[in-house]
Amino acid sequence: MNALSLSLLNDFQRGFPLVSRPFQVLAAACGTTEAEVLRTLSDSIAHGTVSRVGAVFAPGRVGVSTLAALQVPRHRLEQVAAAVSARPQVNHNYAREHAFNLWFVAAGAEQAALDRLLGAIAADTQCALLDLPLVEEYRIDLGFDLTGRQAKVNPPTRTNLSSSPLSEAERRLLCALQDGLELVAQPFQALARAAALTEHTVVRTIERWVAQGTIRRFGVIVRHHELGYRANAMAVWDVPDALVDELGQRAACVPGVTLAYRRRRQRPSWPYNLFCMVHGKQRSEALATVQEVTGLARLGGYANAVLFSCRRFKQCGVRYLPRESVAAHG
Repeated sequence: MNALSLSLLNDFQRGFPLVSRPFQVLAAACGTTEAEVLRTLSDSIAHGTVSRVGAVFAPGRVGVSTLAALQVPRHRLEQVAAAVSARPQVNHNYAREHAFNLWFVAAGAEQAALDRLLGAIAADTQCALLDLPLVEEYRIDLGFDLTGRQAKVNPPTRTNLSSSPLSEAERRLLCALQDGLELVAQPFQALARAAALTEHTVVRTIERWVAQGTIRRFGVIVRHHELGYRANAMAVWDVPDALVDELGQRAACVPGVTLAYRRRRQRPSWPYNLFCMVHGKQRSEALATVQEVTGLARLGGYANAVLFSCRRFKQCGVRYLPRESVAAHG
């Protein structure tokens, strides 16, 4: 990765300029041209190191989502994974090392729609399903340091998990924004056309969503695996409910933890309520981070498991609303 790519992918994962020509601002910061920034980001998307440039929405603010898992017979894994990935409401879909071996994130505009989706997946696959909604977040999607120089992490994050109704204009903007910005000189103008709004309204609305915490961060969304961080592990613990918030906040402050949150248990199949995601270039590196979390967060002695991902079937941005919500107003 050259210096320009590293700067764009590492330094602009958040704080993306909300101005008419944002890539011009990035170019000035990197000492290059707007055209070169656009070319570099386009190449990064083509090579898979960047998913998109756009918004990461805070969970529970504009819709609902959950982490779910299926217990799939090994000989059916490819078939079931393809069927799950084909659903547009599913944005992440991974095989992991566990009896519940297919893990996916699904979203919807409201809880009833999400429940229908999960019911349909369980019925279609005839597999046991876990539904593990978020209860409390401690660290969620603040970006990913690519330099290895990060000495400390940002403070744990908190989000109000109750969503607010969106206006019709906001729904159109959300739909248009779900796939990220178009890589053109004036991307907010292109976004405005897609949402049947003015550029001014689009920028002001995104600014408001960022200020309110509806958008957790706005910037370059990287793909860890393509950048060499191939050891992706989900570490989970069964922590007493009275202690989980305190210990979860400790875990969130450990360097190397990219996500930390509490999710609802589903006994007897799934007793765990504290989740941490760690990424390493090698399996041993990820396991060392899990060991460090266990010590620093005082999690020793609690039942736990480490689920490494062994295959990625799908990874894209969250889709709360269908494309038709925009097409109907185009």
